[in-house]
Amino acid sequence: MRTPYGLEIIESCLICPLRQDRIFCDLPLQELEALQSMSSLATYPKGSILFVEGQESRGVFILCNGRVKLSAGSADGKSLIVRIANGGEIIGLPGTISRKPYELTAEALEPLQANFIARESFLRFLREHGEAALRVAQILSDIYYATCQEVRYLGLSSSAAEKLARFLLDWNANHRQDSDGSRSVLTLTHEEIAEMLGTSRETVTRLFADFKRQQLVEVRGSSLVITDKPGLQQFLAS
Repeated sequence: MRTPYGLEIIESCLICPLRQDRIFCDLPLQELEALQSMSSLATYPKGSILFVEGQESRGVFILCNGRVKLSAGSADGKSLIVRIANGGEIIGLPGTISRKPYELTAEALEPLQANFIARESFLRFLREHGEAALRVAQILSDIYYATCQEVRYLGLSSSAAEKLARFLLDWNANHRQDSDGSRSVLTLTHEEIAEMLGTSRETVTRLFADFKRQQLVEVRGSSLVITDKPGLQQFLAS
């Protein structure tokens, strides 16, 4: 069934065609049924704010499809994208588990569908189902790893070119479509990449043009190909 946003609605976790590809959703049947019984399904248009940095944590959102930008803001209005969450991921976990306010703002980058689970219900579910709790621990570890990568971009790179080179190499390694990791799908805009690297959109656009001119990368639509990996790695060495 499609919504006005053009989404292909997943009406039940039990019959979701993507279930086996998702670390948390691929739970044993009994646990999945218990999870669905406490979930509230909703669709959101592009630009919707699911929760705001500093807001009291109400629970978690399990993304069925679509992408969400998780960002931190400053008092002067600047924004830094910490990561992009995709379909199958859970957002709002750290605040929900720790009972602390949400540490980031979650904004829909495109129309999406998500299941919301209230905090107390979710915590009770984890106490009763060890397999689900173990998978949440793995997801939190992945979030920690992604945060460490963000620190590398911002703190260990001496130039914008080095930041972008490091980002592209890491992106291809984590989203590769071939055996050597040279090809991946890059759905982020230059603006979004800039917000992840702490630089400007104009700088990212200029550096992409430079990398293409030096035949380090090729961009065909949403397809990113690293044509000269050693050449990109030289930016890290410098």
